[in-house]
Amino acid sequence: MIERYTLPEMGKIWTDDYKLGTWLQVEIAVCEAQAELGYIPTEAVAEIKAKAKFDRKRVLEIEAEVRHDVIAFLTNVNEYVGDAGRYIHLGLTSSDVLDTALALQLTASLDLIQHKVEELVQAIRYQAAQHRDTVMVGRSHGIHAEPITFGFKLAGWLAEVLRHRQRLCRLQSEIAVGKISGAVGTYANVDPKVEELACQKLGLQPDCASTQVISRDRHADYLQALALLAASIERFSVEIRNLQRTDVLEVEEFFAKGQKGSSAMPHKRNPIRSERLSGLARIIRGHAIAALENVALWHERDISHSSVERAIFPDSCTLIHFMLNEMINLVKNLLVYPENMKRNMNVYGGVIFSQRVLLTLVEKGMQREEAYRVVQSCAHQAWNTPEGDFRRLVSQDPQVSQYLSSDELDACFDPARHLQHLDTIYQRLSI
Repeated sequence: MIERYTLPEMGKIWTDDYKLGTWLQVEIAVCEAQAELGYIPTEAVAEIKAKAKFDRKRVLEIEAEVRHDVIAFLTNVNEYVGDAGRYIHLGLTSSDVLDTALALQLTASLDLIQHKVEELVQAIRYQAAQHRDTVMVGRSHGIHAEPITFGFKLAGWLAEVLRHRQRLCRLQSEIAVGKISGAVGTYANVDPKVEELACQKLGLQPDCASTQVISRDRHADYLQALALLAASIERFSVEIRNLQRTDVLEVEEFFAKGQKGSSAMPHKRNPIRSERLSGLARIIRGHAIAALENVALWHERDISHSSVERAIFPDSCTLIHFMLNEMINLVKNLLVYPENMKRNMNVYGGVIFSQRVLLTLVEKGMQREEAYRVVQSCAHQAWNTPEGDFRRLVSQDPQVSQYLSSDELDACFDPARHLQHLDTIYQRLSI
């Protein structure tokens, strides 16, 4: 029997042996439910539980002949059980087993994913606390904007991952659903109470209105959530890649002893993990589209979804688990360079403080349009000069000096004003 909460490795959840184990788990739960309701002898269930097993190779051998995976499985199980096997799969259709068992695989996978998400939450929270006062330049459109801290940037990551944690908690109940309702889902040959009892034994809820299959909007929702999580991981990865560029170099992936970055250029230290994560996110997004395509099945069922799900669920669950593990290691071992952040923030003589100079001039009585023109002129002169110095240019401008004293101008270039309310955000996130 497969125990859901033993938390096996993700790869094992998607092996044929684990899958067939969940099929057997469903069949036995149904037999137990039917015996409790008096539909089959209790001694037959005891014999089934004692003898029932399967051999993956034998199942595949039978399937090669009968061209039906569930029939091949049942045939093999009955080779072990004998006469009591006639009570197995009584009144069921294949999708009762397949969809209910798939729910067990998806919930087991989600347990592992949630565990890794929690690790990522803690890793980001720790780094955010370490760098809550590490001042750096904020950027918009890739261009220097105004001062922030690296801890503030990580706080945004943390808030995003916490939202994913909430989504995944909600997803547990949405996907932990089984159906034991027979062909086309009408319970013609199986009591709804059997479904209720069997699902209870399996840790699932009965689907409120299944057809011959559980509707695939649930499964699409599951993959959409994984794709969204992958998109966030990619966002963090792209940020690391951008901040690791040679001309920026504010953070850097940990470079292990003996690691090499290029076969041709010995100096290279490439952000290979972040780039890998960007690539893997594309795969999961593609799988999410395939899951959406699976929703529109014909009438009460067809099996066009089946072949797709054999690929998208093992791939997506395994990949997102790997991506989370990689991102956890990236965050924990991230190299942060505060001195480079300080250098980049003050490039061109602190042009990023232009708004503060503008607003102070307006507060002192200069017309806003005139203040904007004067400050922009000084900023652009500094920006377009290799040794440009915005601070010097504004201090030498006669219109500026007419309104601002030297001390008042100095105050405009103090980053503390930009950071004075960040504690509010840190408190919200318990950083």
